[in-house]
Amino acid sequence: MWGIKLIIFIMSLAPTYQQFPRLCVTLDALRTKECCPAWEGDGSACGARSGRGSCEDVELSERPDGPQYPFSGLDDREKWPLVFYNRTCQCAGNFMGFNCGDCKFGYFGDNCDERRESLRRNIFHLTRAERNRLISYLNLAKQTVSRDYVVATGTYREMENGSNPMFADVSVYDVFVWMHYYVSRSALLGGPGNVWGDVDFAHWAPAFPPWHRVYLLHWEHEIRKLTGDMDFSIPYWDWRDAQDCDVCTDELMGSRSPQDPNLVSPSSVFSSWRVKTKHAFLYLIPYLKIISPIVDFFSLIMRQHKSFLRRFCSACTFLAGFGDPQTGLGSSSRLGMHAALHVFMNGSMSSVQGSANDPIFLLHHAFVDSLYEQWLRRHTPSPSQYPESDAPIGHNGDYHMAPFIPLHRNKEYFISSKDLGYEYSYLLDANQRLAESMRPYLDELQDVWPWLLLAGLCGGLVTVTVAALFRLAKRRYDAWPQKQPLMWSNEAEASHHNYQTAM
Repeated sequence: MWGIKLIIFIMSLAPTYQQFPRLCVTLDALRTKECCPAWEGDGSACGARSGRGSCEDVELSERPDGPQYPFSGLDDREKWPLVFYNRTCQCAGNFMGFNCGDCKFGYFGDNCDERRESLRRNIFHLTRAERNRLISYLNLAKQTVSRDYVVATGTYREMENGSNPMFADVSVYDVFVWMHYYVSRSALLGGPGNVWGDVDFAHWAPAFPPWHRVYLLHWEHEIRKLTGDMDFSIPYWDWRDAQDCDVCTDELMGSRSPQDPNLVSPSSVFSSWRVKTKHAFLYLIPYLKIISPIVDFFSLIMRQHKSFLRRFCSACTFLAGFGDPQTGLGSSSRLGMHAALHVFMNGSMSSVQGSANDPIFLLHHAFVDSLYEQWLRRHTPSPSQYPESDAPIGHNGDYHMAPFIPLHRNKEYFISSKDLGYEYSYLLDANQRLAESMRPYLDELQDVWPWLLLAGLCGGLVTVTVAALFRLAKRRYDAWPQKQPLMWSNEAEASHHNYQTAM
């Protein structure tokens, strides 16, 4: 983003970072390749005694990947998570988590039996208190070391097949920065500089929408755990036809510094964020118009391809931002949609691997997810229609999303957000949308209504006082003696001229 508060730091670090449950990075867990931690509630692995889950073998699909990645057995993300673990917790019912200690998305309560739908709102429709909470939660996540996760600082090979653990603490926020970096980095083929760049387990192919959907759901979940605020939801930034960064204010995501326009304003909380840097891109390059027409995103998919699979792949390509607005094919000379916003913001947002450093990333991808949701509602696909084979590595339907633990398959998130317990405010009905748009104004009125009431009372008191004084003055005037009668007596009248006597 312009006035960027976060600097690209990924480039300065060895490209090997990914997140792991803290309880699964012990020597024993790495040697046995088993990630089945005990649930604190009953002390058993995966909460087995309480029926929450059990430790099971990881099941992998044998469907072939596409030809884009011609290697096997070289990258830790291949057949995730098999390089590190071949047994993990498989949770029952509405339970979820690396030890089955959490609830599935959309469920709450100690027993995960409370179904609840959260609402993701337009950031400009948040109340002042909600905006303040958002910024404070982001800052808290940046400053708080993750209780549950660590990041690896070396590959499995560098860890000597698990006998030499290489892990480090990071903040809750940076866990997700690492995750997005790890899933999109080049493949490491061994030796300095020996990498394969034509690979990405979460972008430019069918898994792009579901992977980022899971990413946001986990981020939301971790913020709720960190703050205890179970009502928290990620807001979205509706950037359609935006010509400038209207969230770049000190009250929200930070404006330009008046002293140095390449830095964020010192009045913003994000100016205190410090990260390592080697290559910094700290200025804005306006990118003409951010969005290709969104209506094309929905209409072209139906008219161009008879095959549903082709329609979905075209939708992913177009939504990701390099698809032609007329065909959906990845042949456009101009970026649009998702990618165009990243380029428009510049800074770390313009780097796929480093973009999650910028908190605007969350607002941006929440809106991208809402577009994905609109597509799902128009086409109502079933998970079985998700591509099962020949997609780029990491994108087949049964592939486990790297680097998530607990495990999630791509096709499991080829479903509506309402099935996952959340909704977008601009997808509500007309009356509800109107009520949502009025929230910040009603909130402002709520802040000033005591003053309005006091002003009304004072105005009423003044009015009563003036009326009382007026009546008192009138009574006194009426009581004064008259020095000259208002009507002449007959005698007096006869001595004065009138029209008739004057004639």
